[in-house]
Amino acid sequence: MSRRRPVSAGREALALYAREPLGVRVHVHGRWWSAPFAPAAAALPPTGRILEIGCGHGLFAAYCALSEPGRTVVGVDIDAAKIRHAQAAAIEGRLSFAVGASGEVPAGPWDAVAIVDMLYLLPASEQRRLLAAAARTLAPGGILVIKEMGTRPRWKVRWNTWQETVSVRVLRITAGSSLEFVPPAVMAGWLGELGLTTTARRLDRGRMHPHHLLVARR
Repeated sequence: MSRRRPVSAGREALALYAREPLGVRVHVHGRWWSAPFAPAAAALPPTGRILEIGCGHGLFAAYCALSEPGRTVVGVDIDAAKIRHAQAAAIEGRLSFAVGASGEVPAGPWDAVAIVDMLYLLPASEQRRLLAAAARTLAPGGILVIKEMGTRPRWKVRWNTWQETVSVRVLRITAGSSLEFVPPAVMAGWLGELGLTTTARRLDRGRMHPHHLLVARR
């Protein structure tokens, strides 16, 4: 648990939401403790233009911008209400947010595109199409960083599926049309067909959720 405690940029990112409603503050703190943001952010280049697709309240984008001052980060999401709260974390010249249409990727070129815990809300065919669209916006040498849930071990998958079903279909905390968790190896195959060289690693050690990281390079 000590490894998850926010330090430096993590504390700064969470502090940006100090004046937001209690529900938002609870949500972003829960996201920090449940998701391995640090290794996902570390996979991004330390400088350049970075896009996060499906940024939600913007915590990961804020952490990325604050952990490396050479980054300019843009976060987009289909949920206008979440983007309104994300605006509280905006940093002039370094971090901005906007509402984006589902399935659309803002024009690049981007030095990196990050997608964190969002693809599973789309059918597999739409996930593949979005990854292809994101890859097309990468600058030469650009990186596509995907943090998603893996499909092993089964007990973690069952726990994660139950939690996301409640969040998406019961509490309506997250907007989504489906719950479809694509095996990381299958997703890596899609990226390979796009001409990207992909590495994969598990990030779920000591965690309740089957976190998995894919890093694809142009």
